[in-house]
Amino acid sequence: MRHIGAILLLLLFSLAVHAQESQNNWRTNARILNPELLFGQTYESNSNFPDTGLQYQVVMNFGMDNANNPQQWAQRLKAPVTGLSIGLTNFGNRDSLGLAISVIPYIHFNIFKKEKLSALVGLGGSYHTEGFDAVNNPNNQATTTDLTWAFRTAFYYRFLQTQNSDWRVGINYAHHSNGHTRLLNQGYNSFLASLSVSFHEEEFEVLPAGSLPEYESSRLNYFSLRYGQGFNVLALAINDQRPVYTVAGEFGRVYNNTFKLGLGFAYRLYQHYYDYIRNNESLVQDGREFDYFKEDPWRYGSNFAITFNGEFLLNHIGLDLQLGLNLHKPGYQIDWRLNEGWDNTPREVPETWMLGEFNSKYQIKKLISSRLGLKYYLIGNEQAPKHNIFLGAHLSANLGQADFTEFSIGYVYQWKPNKSK
Repeated sequence: MRHIGAILLLLLFSLAVHAQESQNNWRTNARILNPELLFGQTYESNSNFPDTGLQYQVVMNFGMDNANNPQQWAQRLKAPVTGLSIGLTNFGNRDSLGLAISVIPYIHFNIFKKEKLSALVGLGGSYHTEGFDAVNNPNNQATTTDLTWAFRTAFYYRFLQTQNSDWRVGINYAHHSNGHTRLLNQGYNSFLASLSVSFHEEEFEVLPAGSLPEYESSRLNYFSLRYGQGFNVLALAINDQRPVYTVAGEFGRVYNNTFKLGLGFAYRLYQHYYDYIRNNESLVQDGREFDYFKEDPWRYGSNFAITFNGEFLLNHIGLDLQLGLNLHKPGYQIDWRLNEGWDNTPREVPETWMLGEFNSKYQIKKLISSRLGLKYYLIGNEQAPKHNIFLGAHLSANLGQADFTEFSIGYVYQWKPNKSK
């Protein structure tokens, strides 16, 4: 699980650099301390899942109020709170599910133009004290790794406000999974209610109107190239991590140095698909369904896709979301056959074994991909640099079902911006 660990270090590094940007005067007295209690239910990840009682979480959010931040992204996004969340989760069965310690960078913002209504979105990582074990913990198939991705979203209502505090109740969704880096990986899914209070520093005051810069609207075109190296597993019987190599590009437009929209392409080679074909594994052997894949393992282990990219730019930090349409991904047929039929498909698959059926669910997952993650830009996007370099950590999925975890490095070229009042 060294790959997940490195991802978490990258996320923390990104947040630390973000916290040390220039123009720090606005940060004076802008810190927020936000303790939070959450109570809810851990939903079953598989049949015969261990019995669970009440789930509870104790979370401390360390935030920064961006109301006085002079940077354009903070003004365009209506001064969200950004920060780092550290939490302890008891899933409701200490013996089988254990505890989780989570570290999650987050953004917290008002919604529907209402100061009392707000939302929080965060993506980070968790350490788990218990997981699947074939002998000692066979009924917990949520995760087999100590380290996982952690995702959280929440919606809040502020019911009380004092001079230096805001009290909120909320509804929350939390998810933990290892990004398909080892099976089993059904993941933990939880719905929770929360009570929280945000303490502001007494000396904090929002600057009067007209104190912050007023920005002209701007737009500029960009072109980006990246190389990514992911890691995943193929099936329970072939459960070792192997690379997923990606070369991708995109062209699009940046609006107000804050919002990025683009259209792109991606080529991937799945090492697992390639090796399965090259090594003459069960489903590609002579007379089996995919024996013709051996004519060209590279071709049938490859993936070509068109991508639609959206990104929020918080100066050095990018919050990245991508949807893709797969034009060519034949190896996924092997993947689906092995994983969506009878349980515990062996490496040497008998011809009488019930394999996954190519139903409508398969067709959709084969066609549509998604990608979610964070980027760190070497040069802050506030400067609209002509040349820039970024590092990324992402979770790629087949329409929401984890496919692989990926690191990436990329280059961005931006044309001169067009500005208007």
